[in-house]
Amino acid sequence: MKKISLLFFLVMSAISFSQEYEVTGKVIDETTKEPLEASTVYAESIQDSTMVSYTISDQTGNFVLDLNSAQEKLNLFITYNGYTPVKKVITLSKKSIALGEIALALQAEQLEGVSVVGERVPIKISKDTLEFNANSFKTRPDANVEDVLKKLPGVEVDTDGKITVNGKEVNKVLVNGQVFFSDDPKVATKSLPKEIIDKIQISDTKSKTQEFTGDDGDGETKTINITIKKDKNKGYMGRASLGYGTDERYQVNGLLNYFKDKERISFIASSNNINNAGFSFDEIYDMVGNTRGGYDIANSNGLINNYGRGITTSSTIGASYANAQKDAYELSANYFFAYSDSYNDQKTSRENLLPEGSFFTNSVSRFDGSTNSNSGSADLEFDIDETLRVSIEPSLNVTRANSMDTSNTTSTNVDGELSNSNDVQTLDDGLQRNFSNSLNIIKKLDTLGKFVRVTFSNNNSKNENESNFQSTREIFGDDASVESVNQFTTTNNRNDTYEIGVSYRQPLGNEFFLDFGYGYEDMKQRNENDVLDFNENTSSYDNFNDALSTDFEFSNTQQTPSLGIRRDGEKWRWRVGADYALTDINNDDYLHEGTFERSYENLLLNASSSYRFNQNMRFRINYRTNIQVPSVGQLQPVININNPLNIRQGNPDLDVSKTHRLSLNFNNYNWRERTGLFLYAGGEIQDDKVVSVTTTDENFLRTTTFTNVNGNYNAYLGFGYSKQIKKDTTYTVKLNFHPNINYNKDVSFNNGQELISKRFSVSPRISTTFNYLELVEIEPGYNISYNNTKYNIDRFDDIEFISHTASLRTTTYWPGNVVWGNDINYNYNGNVSDDFDKDALFWNMSLGYQFFKKKATFKVLAYDLLNQNNNVSRSTGADYIQDYQSTVLTQYFMASFSYKFDQFGGKAPGRRRR
Repeated sequence: MKKISLLFFLVMSAISFSQEYEVTGKVIDETTKEPLEASTVYAESIQDSTMVSYTISDQTGNFVLDLNSAQEKLNLFITYNGYTPVKKVITLSKKSIALGEIALALQAEQLEGVSVVGERVPIKISKDTLEFNANSFKTRPDANVEDVLKKLPGVEVDTDGKITVNGKEVNKVLVNGQVFFSDDPKVATKSLPKEIIDKIQISDTKSKTQEFTGDDGDGETKTINITIKKDKNKGYMGRASLGYGTDERYQVNGLLNYFKDKERISFIASSNNINNAGFSFDEIYDMVGNTRGGYDIANSNGLINNYGRGITTSSTIGASYANAQKDAYELSANYFFAYSDSYNDQKTSRENLLPEGSFFTNSVSRFDGSTNSNSGSADLEFDIDETLRVSIEPSLNVTRANSMDTSNTTSTNVDGELSNSNDVQTLDDGLQRNFSNSLNIIKKLDTLGKFVRVTFSNNNSKNENESNFQSTREIFGDDASVESVNQFTTTNNRNDTYEIGVSYRQPLGNEFFLDFGYGYEDMKQRNENDVLDFNENTSSYDNFNDALSTDFEFSNTQQTPSLGIRRDGEKWRWRVGADYALTDINNDDYLHEGTFERSYENLLLNASSSYRFNQNMRFRINYRTNIQVPSVGQLQPVININNPLNIRQGNPDLDVSKTHRLSLNFNNYNWRERTGLFLYAGGEIQDDKVVSVTTTDENFLRTTTFTNVNGNYNAYLGFGYSKQIKKDTTYTVKLNFHPNINYNKDVSFNNGQELISKRFSVSPRISTTFNYLELVEIEPGYNISYNNTKYNIDRFDDIEFISHTASLRTTTYWPGNVVWGNDINYNYNGNVSDDFDKDALFWNMSLGYQFFKKKATFKVLAYDLLNQNNNVSRSTGADYIQDYQSTVLTQYFMASFSYKFDQFGGKAPGRRRR
């Protein structure tokens, strides 16, 4: 209690002695007297050069720097790219300090003092890139990249490691401009320590063509590039951990990285049975299953598939290599092997809505499965000269998988009387092979902005599978019956897709461009499924089932000429274009009367526009149409009895679906107030959407086929607001508020009547993060989700339910080397049926001790401390209401040891330069 009181006293004292000040001025060019927009102005402590505050000048060169400091004097720096920085000492003797005009001179040469200042500039803004200096943002000594990102203005990192920048998702994290191990951003952000990081650069994600031609990205997603300090870019670093606990729970991780300028070699290994299908090195919250994000290399590379269900034991090993030579080549390659073993028990309770009534389906099932996979990929990029770039991206994956599914399903009427039941067991053993490759050739031509691009890609996959299907379906009532099925199926499927594209851009002046394009895609699918019924007389599977077997070849050929015009202005950018899609599909059925041909022609319009008000504010609107060809299963008139309670059959007369999508985005960040605001809205309308047509008989047995229908649409609206409050170097508070609204209209058919459901949902979330002196971090959050579904049939009641989620995450790095973490989540689903758990308080706790200069950590972990973890949810559809519950990882306790090691330059491992 005394320690808590002392901590509270220190916090209150720091707040009391901090005073608020305002520094104003205008940054101009010394020669032209023009204002310098996006100049960086920052204040440092004179004693230890700790950054106190910073801001960015506006379009007129004016800036307002808010200070919260207990110090009497501070160093003030004014910097701009290509100009000599200005340093001033300001005395905090009055609340408002006006500096007037501050003239910066063009930098003739790189002076030593200027270089030192440049290394400390907290933030730089160029045309399309934000650059943060990692050392300018105070974190605890053992922080990783993710910890730094949480300190950056406008950057949010959620509890699963997902990164957003003012509402835009980060889909790529590079290290020295190259992919780090995999496409999962968490691989780099969770494994690289802050001490080796120099700069963090944030920009719009670009395609390979946009990178080479200098075009801007579309602004929909963001890329983070992490640069390594020069003195840390030669050497190695690694981490290893080992943990073991109750119920034989374990986790083992190892990571080794070797850096040498642009060359990197990495090795990774992981094994656990606590649902970390990938890899984690979070010092506090790792080894807590899939509730706190380890980075998921295995799943991101398609190596492990447990369908997101149950409990998985997995092992992964991998290696990665990257190298680059400026203006010559860039190479990255990786290889992974993964093994997984999963099991899951689940139950569902569904109310099925019919025009004349409803019935209930209850299901209990179990899944057991294992996979082992080998995956390799490479990305090779060659700059033949300054105008010609060739890139190749091959990828190969081989996966062996086997599984057993068992289920028992019963259907009852509204009075609880049993109508039918079905017991199913399915055994599968399969081998999947997939090879893909893409070739991209870009040639810049004589005029700026003029280029031609040729692309080629292929995707070749083969699936061989053996399956044993056994089911017993029983009908109750006056026409009682029992029907059993025992079948053995061999599958040999092949899918080959080839695409070629040519595009050409012709400048029409300084800002206008004309785009021509042509694309050709050829997809062929060969499907052979031999179904053999069990023969009681011979006790073998030798009765060929002609009705359920398949042998067909399906092809889909599409040609797409395109034309577009664009304007790339300094502030206003827009593009208008059209694609003309000519689609030919053909199905040759060698067993049934399922041969057909179809041809479709569709004009697809697209347009986009963005306006940049200033460096921090942007508005974007986008419209696009696309088509979706029905799948083979939806087209082919072959009976599918995988679910004997719902027999499915395709419709060869289906048309293609066309979707119209509209989206709007607005982003703004106020550097002075440290507030971010983003708004988004959009929706889509679907013409000729393929929907289910279901017929349900008196025994609640269903037969489903498909048709095209208009009238399906969805819309969404939301915004996000963030605020950062920083008091000197004492504490930081980050607030986030993010509500969103969704509306959907779905159309389906049942027993000859149209069913229309309209779903409306609102889901606001509020969260905050409080950090004091890097000793205490508190992260509370709350989310409420309201859902309402209305139906067009009067006898159906509106479905309304609310779910609540509250969370609290606390971490203390005090006293001394002790690290204490708590992760608490409370979920409440009050509307689920009585057979399901309505709420759960899920609490994980970790207590660690760091030693050997914080290179080593010993930790004890309590997972699901209160033993209440569950996975319960409610959902609604066009004709059903469903409650669901499945297996989750439950309470265990684990002790672990982790160790970090490194050697850079001539430094000995584990020792720091003085």
